[in-house]
Amino acid sequence: MPVGSQEERGFGPSLLNQYIQQYGKRLYGLCLHLCVNPWEADDLYQETWLKALKNIARYDRRREFEPWLTKICVNTYRNTLRRVARSPIFNQFPNTEAKEACFTNLQAKENPDYSSLYEAIGQLPEKLRVTVILFYFRDMELASVADILGIPQGTVKSRLHKARKRLKEALADETDLQF
Repeated sequence: MPVGSQEERGFGPSLLNQYIQQYGKRLYGLCLHLCVNPWEADDLYQETWLKALKNIARYDRRREFEPWLTKICVNTYRNTLRRVARSPIFNQFPNTEAKEACFTNLQAKENPDYSSLYEAIGQLPEKLRVTVILFYFRDMELASVADILGIPQGTVKSRLHKARKRLKEALADETDLQF
């Protein structure tokens, strides 16, 4: 781990501002896709940048910054999900269906033209949903998605296949969406 202050290592407020300008919109878009509502997305966005700043000494400048930042975001999101799952309030639901019904009712409205698709993606299990978001919404390569999620590329392909199959079943009545 490098020694010295962030400024001595070449990472100061000006570089942080440059990174926020360069990657901020895409990161916030990812946060919006991952989270149920905009307030959670705002929190995830801020927490991701705070963790990036805190861990900047671990960033290898020979590699691209965006995949590193995306991995921080996804891991922060997963940690939040785990924390919520252990919450006594979260576990007060009588069964999984009641819990899912509650969260389905809380989901933010998406683009009306694709609301069925967004809803179907929102119903996917977390592993499939995150993989779909990274691959399709973030236009990431298989290798990048695999690296961010810490899984083999074959597992990414398998998850995408399963997700497409589930989405086709969920959207069987939709005539204007092509896969």
